[in-house]
Amino acid sequence: MQELIRPGMAEAPLPTFDTPPSQDELFARLRLARSRRVGPATFRRLIAEHGNARAALTALPEVARAAGDTGYAPAEEGLVRREIRAARRHGARLLTLGAPGYPARLAEIADAPPVLWARGEAAALSAPTVAIVGTRNASSLALRMARSLGRALAEAGVTVVSGLARGVDTVAHDAALAGKTVAVHAGGLDRVYPAENVDLAGRIAKAGCNLSERPFGLAPQARDFPRRNRIISGTAQVVVVVEAAAKSGSMITARNALDQGREVMAVPGHPFDGRASGCNLLLRDGAALVRGADDVLDLLDGLREGSAPKPKARPAPATNRQPTSEVPLDTRVLDLLSPTPVAEDQLLAELGDAGPVDARHLSARLSELELSGRIERRAGGLLVRV
Repeated sequence: MQELIRPGMAEAPLPTFDTPPSQDELFARLRLARSRRVGPATFRRLIAEHGNARAALTALPEVARAAGDTGYAPAEEGLVRREIRAARRHGARLLTLGAPGYPARLAEIADAPPVLWARGEAAALSAPTVAIVGTRNASSLALRMARSLGRALAEAGVTVVSGLARGVDTVAHDAALAGKTVAVHAGGLDRVYPAENVDLAGRIAKAGCNLSERPFGLAPQARDFPRRNRIISGTAQVVVVVEAAAKSGSMITARNALDQGREVMAVPGHPFDGRASGCNLLLRDGAALVRGADDVLDLLDGLREGSAPKPKARPAPATNRQPTSEVPLDTRVLDLLSPTPVAEDQLLAELGDAGPVDARHLSARLSELELSGRIERRAGGLLVRV
């Protein structure tokens, strides 16, 4: 999203408040955050310059006009009121950047969400926090590892955060219900994705918290998953990648983590298994190796004592690789597929982690790849690479 900040403007520190904002100010902050072309940087700048969101809303049309956007209007009040009513129906609470209750570690990152909806106990994020992420199409060994890590960390008093996706995320959340776990949603809190995790999200609300920066009623789109990933890493002290391909959403989370100054750990995998290629790249580039929960707990202890080792390098895919947006869709599809069957909607979501992909265009390309004999459809329409 192109923001309204004028070129050359330095990043503004957001004022912090010791007391909760008034209801009028909360409404104004939500309205400001929902206004067109107001992202994290513009939100910070406007409140820093004008002192509060109500004054910022008044100034917003003139700011937009100076940026060349004539006829600009902030978000409609009616839409914001409907969002608040939906939040009340679902028992969610609004958290705003700079105000009490907002996750302290998340507030440190440069593109922290201006507003969050929280269903459950957001204070769970004030405890030591570890993100567990990995592929949707996980191997049985990866699922066993995610389950073991989630349970052991929760029993040790560590909050486990993940993205509620199929595979590694789901297993880690479920295992961590013994303690505290936080699920970061890509869409609105009332549009749980995948749908089979509705019950899990309900249990998480009682044993932790569900978080989302997106409005109620909004189904997640492909572009929302990378946005979600920066929140997962931003709330955590350590990000553990259990199993991930070299080009995957989990690798985006790992790169976000290092950009945010977080520790990255990875579970090693067999070199012949493409699902583990991302983890092996992370280990090659200096991520700490995970054999079990004790390795993660040792690193957390080191962080408390100020002696934790830093990764040697930012994890990157192979050298001289084209940007994902420039790689042909056929190549990206074949890179993600393997002899293990995967559903088309899962493939679409994985592709979307690196940028929007039109579902109809993907379907047409899959048909051509199938006709060429490079992929096959198995029972239930599942896809495999030949």
